[in-house]
Amino acid sequence: MHHILTKRGLLGGALALTVALGTGAAAQAQDQSQPVKAGDLVISNAWTRATPGGAKVGGGYLTIENKGTTADKLVGGTTTVAGKLEVHQMSMSDGVMKMHPVEGGVTIEPGKTVKLAPGGYHLMMVDLKQPFKQGETVPVTLQFEKAGKVAVSLSVQGIGAAAPGAGGGAMMMMMKKDPDHSQHGAGK
Repeated sequence: MHHILTKRGLLGGALALTVALGTGAAAQAQDQSQPVKAGDLVISNAWTRATPGGAKVGGGYLTIENKGTTADKLVGGTTTVAGKLEVHQMSMSDGVMKMHPVEGGVTIEPGKTVKLAPGGYHLMMVDLKQPFKQGETVPVTLQFEKAGKVAVSLSVQGIGAAAPGAGGGAMMMMMKKDPDHSQHGAGK
């Protein structure tokens, strides 16, 4: 699955969504996730964003620390709340945002930490079965090359949250940097 969005279109769409839902300063859910240990890996700060009704995709974010002496690789996963879960990467090229599955997975080198975060590597949950609601958790099972299957709960933050506890206000701050955002609706 490939997604291409212009920076202006993404921000304009987010503004339209924020205005339509009235979430300018959404209540903030606390990050209740505890670190999960799987072999030499420590998985922490697992979270996702609330999704509007009818949304078909959702992103997942977390931090993976490798405390061992050999590399491991996040190759995919599953979840009961979506048809499939993939590891994706987002990048900007000439003002165009591109998102695509990561072939072969994401390597976590020994002694290193990899962050799956908005704007970079992330989990992509496709064909959502229900909306993600702020304050709830989303169960996922990550698949690692060496550590195997690891169950993790993603803490659901507000729509547009930049990180746990950021609520919707972080997206509003980003939109203020684009003076033309009001001219671009979600469908344009």
